[in-house]
Amino acid sequence: MIGCDCVVCRSEDSRDKRLRSSILVRSSTTTVVIDTTPDFRYQMLRSGTRELDAVIYTHPHKDHLAGLDDIRAYNYFQKKAMPLYANSLTEEALRRDYYYAFADLTYPGIPEIRMVSIDRSPFVVGDIPVQPIEVWHHRMPVLGFRFGDITYITDANRIDDDQLELIRGSRILILNALRKEKHLSHFTLAEAISIGEKLGVPKVYFTHISHQLGTHTSISQELPPGFHLAYDGLQLTL
Repeated sequence: MIGCDCVVCRSEDSRDKRLRSSILVRSSTTTVVIDTTPDFRYQMLRSGTRELDAVIYTHPHKDHLAGLDDIRAYNYFQKKAMPLYANSLTEEALRRDYYYAFADLTYPGIPEIRMVSIDRSPFVVGDIPVQPIEVWHHRMPVLGFRFGDITYITDANRIDDDQLELIRGSRILILNALRKEKHLSHFTLAEAISIGEKLGVPKVYFTHISHQLGTHTSISQELPPGFHLAYDGLQLTL
C-alpha cells in the first residue's frame, strides 16, 4: 500500500487535491482542451464536458499525453474524428505511443484522430484564435498558448525575450511554479512571480504545482497582490 505523510496530501482543503495540469478553453461555439493527462477521463467527467472540438498539445511528456485513448467517448457521441493540434516533436510521440490509432488497418473502438501540425504560427480552432508561445523545459521546446487576453504556460524554466513579448498585454497569465527550491526544468515560485511582475500582468495564476510547494492556504498568504495559486475546478471568465 502506498501512503503519503506530507501536509498537502493530508490536507482537507479541496484546493490541495491536485490532478495533472490541463485547462479547458470554451467560447460560445467552440470547446478545446489543452493536453490529455492521465486524469483526462475523470477531468472531463467532473467538468461535465459533453462536447469537445479539439485537443491542443503543449509537449510530448507522458503526463500530458497519457489520457488520449479516452478520446474515444467523444468519437462515439460526436460521430467524427478528433483533431489533435501538435508540433512535430509531440506528433512523433503520439504516433509512437498510440501506433494502433495511426495504423493503415484499424479496428472499431480505437481512438479516431486527425493530426494537425502546428509550430509558432497563429492558428484558429472554431472561433478561438490561438497564438503559440515557445518556451523551454530545460532543453525541450514546449508550446504555451495565448487565447485573446489569457496566456497559459506549463512546464517551463525559461522564456526568450521575443516570446515574452507575445505574453505582454495579457490580462491573465497562467504559469507553472513547481516549488520554492531550484529545479532543472520548471520555474520556482520566485521565478514565476518575477516573470509576472516583469510583464505587468494584472492577474497571475500558478499551476503545475508540486506538493513540495506547500498548501494552498499557506502559500497564498505569501503571494504579492494579483498573484494566486490555481486549483482544480477554477473557472476564469473574460
